[in-house]
Amino acid sequence: MALTAQEIEALMPDCTELLSDEPEMESSLHYTQLLILVTCLEWLWRDREDFFIGANLSVYYSRQQLKNRDFRGPDFFLVKDTEKRPRLSWVIWEEDGKYPNVIIELLSDSTAKVDKGLKKQLYQNQFRTPEYFWFSPNTLELVGWRLTDSEYKTIPVSENGWYWSQELGLYLGVWEDRLRYFTVEGRLVPTPEEANLEEIRKAEIERQRAETERQKAETERQKAETERQRADDAENKAAILEQKLRELGIEPDSL
Repeated sequence: MALTAQEIEALMPDCTELLSDEPEMESSLHYTQLLILVTCLEWLWRDREDFFIGANLSVYYSRQQLKNRDFRGPDFFLVKDTEKRPRLSWVIWEEDGKYPNVIIELLSDSTAKVDKGLKKQLYQNQFRTPEYFWFSPNTLELVGWRLTDSEYKTIPVSENGWYWSQELGLYLGVWEDRLRYFTVEGRLVPTPEEANLEEIRKAEIERQRAETERQKAETERQKAETERQRADDAENKAAILEQKLRELGIEPDSL
């Protein structure tokens, strides 16, 4: 017998395969930005298996919240010290009570008020997320917060406008109108495509270097061959001269 909508709703809090319930991204600009945040960190941490990245994915933190459907998840979040595997959503009570270590919200006209108010309070008081950032792909506004003494305090900004993330071990900053990661040395963390292009560039430089070395070696070989040919010619001329001297009755050694 088919279940009624009320019966399905009553069973939902006990369901272990909870689906994400997030709206589409605000614009292609937001989607591209989210893709950069995800793929760059996954590329940088490609040898690690102890983290999970959520992208526009629901975080279910209480059964009452699930039943009331009164909250949507972060645009980007990172959970450390967990199993790296696909998930349909992040369900706190099924993940050993782990909350995100870092959250990044991408501001838009329709979400900025909630991101700066309700969500900030939720991440501070309920999630206890150590670091929270918001960034606007439209205005390039970037602010970082760190949980200090149970309250979010603004992360000091560096001279070039970057925010240091202790949780990521990276800087967050704007580069070419995009929010990007930077290493402690200040190097840009590439996208997989950028990394591939960089490898191609390095390979081309190495190919050119090898070709230069080959041409140099060939020049040296030709120079040595020329010198050898000159020596052979000189030796042949000396032999011819000795022969002519002997024909004239003159021993070359007597000269």
